Amino acid sequence: MRGGLLLALGLAGCAAPPNGGGGGIVSTNPCADAMLIELVPPGRIAAISRYSQEQGATSIPLDVARRFRATAGTAEEVIALRPDLVVASSFTPPSTREAYARAGLRTLYLDSPVTIAASQAQVTELAAAVGALEKGAAMNARIEAAVRGAGVQTPIPALLWISGNLVSGEGNLLDEMMRRAGFANAAATYGRAFTGTLSAEQVIAHPPRVMLVPDGAERSAAVRARALAHLGVRQVEFPRRLVNCGGPVIVEAMQRLREIRRQAAS
Repeated sequence: MRGGLLLALGLAGCAAPPNGGGGGIVSTNPCADAMLIELVPPGRIAAISRYSQEQGATSIPLDVARRFRATAGTAEEVIALRPDLVVASSFTPPSTREAYARAGLRTLYLDSPVTIAASQAQVTELAAAVGALEKGAAMNARIEAAVRGAGVQTPIPALLWISGNLVSGEGNLLDEMMRRAGFANAAATYGRAFTGTLSAEQVIAHPPRVMLVPDGAERSAAVRARALAHLGVRQVEFPRRLVNCGGPVIVEAMQRLREIRRQAAS
């Protein structure tokens, strides 16, 4: 998927970011960024969220994200770019929304989907807003294929660590993806919903079979790995950029989850 994305960006001639100051799409929503770069040509994107250019927050390969102008998302900065469309988060403060409205900007506010179906609906909504329904349908077809290919398997208890002592709990998008890939989200054992923190002691008392940990060296992950090694808990890498968003990220996340599931079953 990444190779095709890089090729598309190269062919579209995105060597230099748009200068801004008239037209284009400005996104202050990092999850919208991940969808936009596959839905529209780079030249239509006036700016993306600064979070997409940060290692711990991006859902886009950093070398791709850094080809675009980034915005901190302040109303003044966005309005100065005079975009045709602003794609923002549903958590955007009322004062910022009012500023966009006074400036006459066309806006689309996207929430954080907690299911695969809701994420697909969001893809369609954004694709309609940018006039790319055909590409949106193709993206959703790839998501559907990735999920459908997972199949039904005996669940293996697993914990997905986001960073530090923070885990992905029940009732969110990652939880559904884990279940579809053949895992039982062990966060339920500890009563964690959506996201929550866990101590090493809690995990040692009731260990899962598999722990999915972010890429990069984290002291907390190393400590847990040593503490749980004698209990037969397998610790495997799950890239940090796959935990932030849905949309096209689901495809790569499901591929990685299925790969880990096969390894865990062997």
